[in-house]
Amino acid sequence: MTKTKATLIGLTAIAMWALLALFTIGSAPVPPLLLNALCFGIGGTIGLIWTMTGAGLGVLKTVSWKVYAFGTLGLFGYHLLYFTAFRLSPTAETGLIAYLWPLFIVLLSGLLPGERLGPLHILGALIAFAGAALIVLARGGEGQASVLGLTLAFLCAVTWALYSVLSRRLGTVPTESVTVFCLATALLSALAHMALETTTWPQGALGWASVAALGIGPVGVAFFTWDIGMKKGDIQLLGVASYAAPLLSTLALVAAGITQPSSAILIAAVLITVGAALAAKASAMKASPAASAKKA
Repeated sequence: MTKTKATLIGLTAIAMWALLALFTIGSAPVPPLLLNALCFGIGGTIGLIWTMTGAGLGVLKTVSWKVYAFGTLGLFGYHLLYFTAFRLSPTAETGLIAYLWPLFIVLLSGLLPGERLGPLHILGALIAFAGAALIVLARGGEGQASVLGLTLAFLCAVTWALYSVLSRRLGTVPTESVTVFCLATALLSALAHMALETTTWPQGALGWASVAALGIGPVGVAFFTWDIGMKKGDIQLLGVASYAAPLLSTLALVAAGITQPSSAILIAAVLITVGAALAAKASAMKASPAASAKKA
């Protein structure tokens, strides 16, 4: 698989995450951990079917338990920290801190073997973050910020960035392994739900359809395509492009009539586009010397 193709596959995860808020609203009043269990259960089942019809279940036996532990802690840990952070501190500031992970991915990628982080990557990430900040802060939040909630939001951003970047070091591990990550996360989420939440099932056809859509896309297949992008694609470009998710999410809510359009959305669109363009330019400049060296 080429780097360009893997990057494009990784971008589909960002596109799917753009529908996360819309489908989550439709799934109300299901509590977060139960929703997590249902969605990852669906995503894991899809992964099982894909594995059985492709490489075969035998490929899962070739993966070390340490990899499975890493992947499960990444998926489950991120979501547990995220949900808990917003319970303790349901504010825009919490969302902004939690959304530092794309910037962390860009910065941490410079530590990976064979990767080179340029000034334009960093500048693009910062400009795109400013655009995402406009979107998140404009949404606001209900309640008061708490130090513990903001701290958990920061840890949640670090967790997802480390999971994503370290996935690059597991480039030889088949993406089918994400199937086990999802199923294990579904099990842990179900156990956490029983200990911490009151069970409330989806309401009506819309509720169940929203849960199914979440499991098929944003909280399911997206993690498989993200794995491919992180392992074989342009990690810096994907990191900066991730800031398009809150913008696209807001546009989806506007299209659904849930959110009103505003000048902040337009400004954010410009900033995120500029940031992504700078990152793409930096990646192209990085690739050019390598191509020249091969020709030589």
